[in-house]
Amino acid sequence: MMGVRLMNGMSACDHVPMSTPGMPLQAALIPDCTKLDAHRAAYRSAKANGAIFVCIARQGRGWKVQLDAMASSKSIVPEQAMTVLQSAAEALVVAGTVTNANVGSDYISMWPIESEKKAREIAAAFHAALYGLQQLHMAVPS
Repeated sequence: MMGVRLMNGMSACDHVPMSTPGMPLQAALIPDCTKLDAHRAAYRSAKANGAIFVCIARQGRGWKVQLDAMASSKSIVPEQAMTVLQSAAEALVVAGTVTNANVGSDYISMWPIESEKKAREIAAAFHAALYGLQQLHMAVPS
């Protein structure tokens, strides 16, 4: 289990309960997927639970946030709704919190982020927002 962070004696990625639709993860539960095996395990868990994948990963001196809606069994958020997340990502770049941000119709990544704590905070916020937009799209289709 070398390289996989343990929480309460459990592997942080093998047993992280990726949330079910409508139930975003709290910052403390965002998996650290710095190691490839941890990333694969967390993605498999999200896919098995039909959840939007979210993780943080150490990248050089900083941290990276990744979200992937394709892991979810629910419908993809329409492009016009993703503009909210695009605007938030741009605000993080302008503020200097992140240097790079990519927001697509099914994927979000941002890096570098100075601290693990800030990366978890950003990941949890974007995870909650993406779930909320997904739920809204399902409830009120265009």
